[in-house]
Amino acid sequence: MKCLFLDVISGARPEGPPPLWMMRQAGRYLPEYREVRAKAGSFLGLCGNPELAAEVTLQPIHRFDFDAAIIFSDILTIPIALGHSVVFDEGPKLAPLASVEGLERDPDKWRPVLAPVYEALRIARAGLSADKALIGFAGAPWTLAVYLAGGGNDEQKAARLWAYRDPVGFQQLIDLLVEAVAQHLIWQLEAGAQVVQIFDSWASGLPPDLFARYVVAPTKAIVEKIRAAKPDAKIIGFPRGATMAGLADYTATTGVNGISLDPSTDMTWAVEKLGVTLQGNLDPLALVAGGDALGSAVGDILMATKGASFIFNLGHGILPPTPIDHVHALVKLVRGGA
Repeated sequence: MKCLFLDVISGARPEGPPPLWMMRQAGRYLPEYREVRAKAGSFLGLCGNPELAAEVTLQPIHRFDFDAAIIFSDILTIPIALGHSVVFDEGPKLAPLASVEGLERDPDKWRPVLAPVYEALRIARAGLSADKALIGFAGAPWTLAVYLAGGGNDEQKAARLWAYRDPVGFQQLIDLLVEAVAQHLIWQLEAGAQVVQIFDSWASGLPPDLFARYVVAPTKAIVEKIRAAKPDAKIIGFPRGATMAGLADYTATTGVNGISLDPSTDMTWAVEKLGVTLQGNLDPLALVAGGDALGSAVGDILMATKGASFIFNLGHGILPPTPIDHVHALVKLVRGGA
């Protein structure tokens, strides 16, 4: 059975509607997700329960017939595997890190902590038909360093100051994160993921030299490590908020198969300049608004990407107040309007 998503991430240009999925498509906007989340008792409890994580992974496929499922997990599983404490209480809270001392460096110690993700992937893959792709993911080293350095405050300041004041020590952290992220993604591919996405959610606003050093170079190293183990691996990068120059450098240098774009990126420019499969970039608030705003935004994206190798997605994760009817409308617009 043909899988449109896998064809397009491999470079195909769909003659009809593009494949469609949404970042954070398994989440709080769905009542069935909220029921399972309550059963799990906590967010981390849900992430650590393979059966329940697989169940919520598949919920959006059952409801909306998306072309791909993304495994339910969190980017902060990597710091947890490294031995760093992570607590979720209306957002992640971590003890601010000042050096790599004390972090676990042995991959054999990482795997048992991360094992629920791989089991969830195996269960989810068994529950998907062959025409649906399964996506694994991890946070990028820079974004993970932002959380580790800043204690989960969602700001770059602590990480940037560390990088400026102690470039050697900060590079040690980045290098360790490169190893952990690459290994986690390889294990996900072995467990049933067919594509992996690298989320660099805090890539915006960096000076060009820091962007090249801490976003582009680590991603390139991760891609090379994955391809050494899995030569045919399909990899999507998401340097959220990157400038046009940054996006061009990222796609030309890292070796990713595709790039996910946030709402600020001009899709016509991206089609002309980036040379890889594109994914994105509907404003999640347009989906919340619905109606003419949604129809216009979807139409603009489909027009700009007509004839391109393109996967329809949001420019970031779906927001909890999104009406389910608006998601059904989105699916109809994408599949009926291309």
